[in-house]
Amino acid sequence: MVDSTSDALGVAVIGFGWMGRVHTQAYARVPHHYPQLGLRPELVTVAEEVPGRAEEAAAQFGFASTTRDWRDVAADPRVRAVSITAPNFLHREIGVAMAEAGKHIWIEKPVGLGEQDARAVADAVGKAGVRGAVGFNYRNAPAVEAARALIASGDIGTVTHVRVRLFSDYAAHPEGALTWRYEKERGGNGVLGDLASHGADLARYLLGDIESLTADTAVFVPERARPTGATAGHSRASGGESGPVENEDYVNCLLRFASGARGVLEACRVSVGEQNNYGFEVHGTKGAVFWDFRRMNELGVSRGTSYQDQPVSTVYVGPGDGEFGAFQPGAANAMGYDDLKVIECHRFLRSIAEGTSYGATLSDAVRSAVVLDAMVRSAESRAWVSL
Repeated sequence: MVDSTSDALGVAVIGFGWMGRVHTQAYARVPHHYPQLGLRPELVTVAEEVPGRAEEAAAQFGFASTTRDWRDVAADPRVRAVSITAPNFLHREIGVAMAEAGKHIWIEKPVGLGEQDARAVADAVGKAGVRGAVGFNYRNAPAVEAARALIASGDIGTVTHVRVRLFSDYAAHPEGALTWRYEKERGGNGVLGDLASHGADLARYLLGDIESLTADTAVFVPERARPTGATAGHSRASGGESGPVENEDYVNCLLRFASGARGVLEACRVSVGEQNNYGFEVHGTKGAVFWDFRRMNELGVSRGTSYQDQPVSTVYVGPGDGEFGAFQPGAANAMGYDDLKVIECHRFLRSIAEGTSYGATLSDAVRSAVVLDAMVRSAESRAWVSL
């Protein structure tokens, strides 16, 4: 049953795969970690076209109602905020419709199939005067926020170069199903949208605007079997009709920043032996800072006046860094991936409550999309592209 008290905010989730579940769990956890927020999310409805999936979500998480048609959400006066975790090709249509219906939106990256889609959603959000948040979760890690502050303080000097990596094996198995993710019409870019979108956001978040780039892409698993039923996440399929992989498995990109710094962004979805190997290395004239998502709550920091043979120290983030204090009482207590989505959810809800934006917004989604589209053009022309 939906609570009608003044601090309750009716929310809906559109698309209940793995990410829809993550958003739902974040809504449930926000009041525990941020009791002073002033808004309490209430799960009004879940929209999912796969038969039975919405009903399962309602039974497990307590949604008041279900639907197989996301358009019902736009028409529902109980819903004030919507999580959009549907496939990429639906982002634009759903995002614009929800904004026009006066709903605040929390939408997963990359926000559509390219820059035009991201801009359309951003424009709709701006015109409607609602709040829009985007799922760039890695920037929410307290260690990443600490690294950004360290860089801004000048502790490592003037930044000279950065390396951002995102390696995973989620698509490495040759029996990985040929889902929408591998089709240009429904998935858009491949590893660019899945992983490099995060890398582009992290690079900008840490070092500022990217001025130009040159990129190379490749497909290493050219064919996959079509699934014979509904899929969730990265399912396997065998025996189905074989079809072509239409978007890239790998990208390597050289970056030039407006600051004069240089960078390398490399991402791959078929890296055998790599599981969520995401991170960055930022080098400056006096030091360096290193972050590895698999050791999410640590930073490697080198700073001082030695320059040569200067050691790297391990720094554990604590309650004074980012949102760490909302989750743990002292340094070296672990946080995890789902906690980053709780932070993201809190910033979305705080934006609604206070009428000002916190965290990654649709503007950040557009900027990331500009970078990704430039990578596509560069890979096709084999030339540098200015942004």
